[in-house]
Amino acid sequence: MSYASRRLAVKTGFISGLCVFSAVALGACGDSSPMETDSDSNTSTSDSGETTNPASSTGSTSEPTTAGPTGTDGETGTETTSQPMTSSTSSSSTSETTDPVETTIVPPECEDGEIGCQGNAELQCEDGEWGEPLPCEMGCNEGEGCIPCEEGQVICDGDAEQVCEGGVFSDPVVCDNVCVDEVGCALCDPGAKKCEDGDSYVCSEDGAQWELLEICDPVQGVFCNEDVGVCDGVCAVENLQLDYIGCEYYAVVTQHFEAAIPITNPFHVSISNTTDQVANVKINGGELNNDVDVEVAANSVEVVPLPWVEALYEGTGPTVLAEGGGYWIRSDQPVTVVQYSPLEADDTNDASLLLPTNAWDKDVMVAAFPAWVDPDFPQVQLPGFYAVVASRDGTTVTLNPSATGGNVQAGAGVNSNGTGEVMLNRGDVLQVVSKKDEGDVTGTIVSADQPIAIVSGHTCTEVPQDVNTCDHLEESMPPIIALSKEYVIVPPVQVPNNNLDKAQVIRVVATEDDTELVFEPDQGVNTTLANAGDFVEIPMTTNKFVVSSEKRILVTQYMVSAGAGFGQSDPSMVLAVGVDQWRADTLFHAPVTWQANFADIIAPLAASVSVDGVNVPDNAFEVIPDTDYKVAHVNLDNGGDGNHTVQADEPVSVSVYGVQSFGSYWAVGGLDLQHF
Repeated sequence: MSYASRRLAVKTGFISGLCVFSAVALGACGDSSPMETDSDSNTSTSDSGETTNPASSTGSTSEPTTAGPTGTDGETGTETTSQPMTSSTSSSSTSETTDPVETTIVPPECEDGEIGCQGNAELQCEDGEWGEPLPCEMGCNEGEGCIPCEEGQVICDGDAEQVCEGGVFSDPVVCDNVCVDEVGCALCDPGAKKCEDGDSYVCSEDGAQWELLEICDPVQGVFCNEDVGVCDGVCAVENLQLDYIGCEYYAVVTQHFEAAIPITNPFHVSISNTTDQVANVKINGGELNNDVDVEVAANSVEVVPLPWVEALYEGTGPTVLAEGGGYWIRSDQPVTVVQYSPLEADDTNDASLLLPTNAWDKDVMVAAFPAWVDPDFPQVQLPGFYAVVASRDGTTVTLNPSATGGNVQAGAGVNSNGTGEVMLNRGDVLQVVSKKDEGDVTGTIVSADQPIAIVSGHTCTEVPQDVNTCDHLEESMPPIIALSKEYVIVPPVQVPNNNLDKAQVIRVVATEDDTELVFEPDQGVNTTLANAGDFVEIPMTTNKFVVSSEKRILVTQYMVSAGAGFGQSDPSMVLAVGVDQWRADTLFHAPVTWQANFADIIAPLAASVSVDGVNVPDNAFEVIPDTDYKVAHVNLDNGGDGNHTVQADEPVSVSVYGVQSFGSYWAVGGLDLQHF
């Protein structure tokens, strides 16, 4: 019974279900009839057999009394009963009336030791009365009292900390800075932002430290806004979208079969300005002795040659750490960047769309290809690789090899089983190389405590690995969080017969355990991937299809070698773009020095698409069987400056490639990089 209920019972004359009696009135509680008597009752019998009330001075019988609360003290719970007393004699009919007798009963409010609640306060019973309410920090349970706190729990009273000890909170201790609930005394409020030394900092989740949120780089036209504590300007991260357009990039030279490339054919980057303002671009790092400043006109592209970084470019291993080996590219307007390894048509080439730092994240999966041994020249043994670059000092990188990724060349803190933990500073590049005669780093997951980017591929390999000839592979890997669950896969075209498809090999990699794949139409391969990093490889094919899963997957495509009989160009690698990352407008560059350049456009069936302002006719598209998509292979005009645009009334996929005898490049034209 609650405290309030108990008080109500007292007011109505009931305590724990018992009636309250007057000391004189013996009638049944609430019953106005005479009381029954027996030999055990408090009465006496005269010699004549008359029953005598013990309160009577004679043997006559008194009138029965009526019991019940006749007076109630609503505050104390006491009752006062007044009952007239009568006397009679056997010799006289005259009755005497005496003064009334008053008797007061004070029933207890509660039982000693009983505990009750009044709101969020505890009541304790002592000597039959409730004591003063005792406030409870965690609330009150009826019959139990204050709810005890958890040992070590911390709460705040303003800027003072209280810690739970023995089920109760300690006295408040004033904090030097701030008090955070569930944390206690802290340096700062979690999530708070401030400007310090011109950069933006955010308070950590535990309130223990200020962490660098963003470098407010004046080269990018960015400054720290003191009013909100974050970087501001068109190139501030808060103002950039998660796509392939940004203001800060790192170009990464990767391992090559350098004997096949003359040193006069350098590494290049193309910088596309997607705005209506001039973009001022600065490049440093790598093998540069002095900064390179580039002015890119509105809605145009500039191509910039850069020296090869020998530590990354030459040889066939081991794993290396090139300090400052990445080329740091910064612009004061949003731009897109593609790296060409190398740009000019040669025996071994590839290209990769770079991802801006605003789209980086901390977990990235690798796609490459197996180590290759030339069957005609067994002394030629060439590995696959992945190169990790950091944009912030003190970035700790942890390597988690896949089932096939545990055979690497050790070095720079990386073990031969593919594991390792390596610290990188801004611009440092860690290039992990597979063993020369075995190993495939595909499926390896690289994690870091700060955002990173990865370019992965192969020094030079045949595709498939039993047909002539080898070519360099490389591609930027998006963060796992930006991968999709549905991809449309189409082959490129042959050269010189542009009416025919060129075969390709496809790999689908699981980012999570227990991944089930769906192919439409079916491709006759395994559809169950048990572990993250496992992959299925679709052998050489010209099929067009959709692959999907309920979990994020990574899909890569590889042109086959010229010896396979599908045109003259050799292998190249491209990342398939998930349907939910397609774009409606894309600006890109295709080097005019190549024999032929193409843009493959995959679109919804009803979409209208134009290239360089010219509508792509319906009959240029081929419907992909059993899907809602179509594809067109557009032969790009090499008579201009190599700059091209694709525009559509619905989002579409664009990949760009160039081919020639014994060479090729293949790159994503553009994509969104939403983090799902």
